[in-house]
Amino acid sequence: MIHPQAIVDPGAKIGKNVHIGPFSVIGPGVEIGDDTWIGPHVVVNGPTRIGRNNKIHQFSSLGDAPQHLGYKGEPTWLEIGDRNIIREYCTFNRATVAGGGVTRLGHDNFIMAYCHLAHDCQVGNRTIFANCASLAGHVTVGDYAILGGFTLVHQFCRVGAHCITGLGTVAFKDIPPFVMAAGNVAVPHGINARGLKRRQFSEATIESLRHAYKTLYRSELTLNEAIEKLKQAARENPEVGNLVAFVKASARGIIR
Repeated sequence: MIHPQAIVDPGAKIGKNVHIGPFSVIGPGVEIGDDTWIGPHVVVNGPTRIGRNNKIHQFSSLGDAPQHLGYKGEPTWLEIGDRNIIREYCTFNRATVAGGGVTRLGHDNFIMAYCHLAHDCQVGNRTIFANCASLAGHVTVGDYAILGGFTLVHQFCRVGAHCITGLGTVAFKDIPPFVMAAGNVAVPHGINARGLKRRQFSEATIESLRHAYKTLYRSELTLNEAIEKLKQAARENPEVGNLVAFVKASARGIIR
């Protein structure tokens, strides 16, 4: 399953039934799990761990050194989980020591062409990144988030679970979970109700999140006042609790 025109370092660990296409280069310190398909002209540098049943398309570059002037060659990692689809020309960088040492992509993600995951990013499960979505360093993306094409996220920002961004969104602050965001700079546009319905959220939960959103963004309360007002709803509904906890933990502030 390894094409004779592929270059695989003897120190790489290749699982069962792995396909590696022509002209791909797999470097030392790379681990590739069973049943993963790697197309032609892919470069994977180590240390990098890739899980099972991934599909990595041509011209992607995974596991190269972080684009960080403070990086001095320390042994940091890129970790990719299982069942991810990584399309053409994607670039995922290893981490820095200061950022924790691991850049991580979880499971079941669909990463479209030309996307970039910078050093120390932490991406959850079942996300979708449309073409050219890019994360600067130290960005965290929650489960089921959808980033529209050409979305850019500033370093150290957080993108909450189940949120969605529009085409060309530029986020300099955190995007709370469940929220629709768009614009340069990003502003909120309500709750991602359609996405939540597709994921079998109850109408009662969606309505509670709508009410919480209005309290945060439409009530003319200060952020601290809005959080205080939502305490009871957060105790009654776990998803509202997750929203409130995200906002309270924000270091950069949330989009407004």
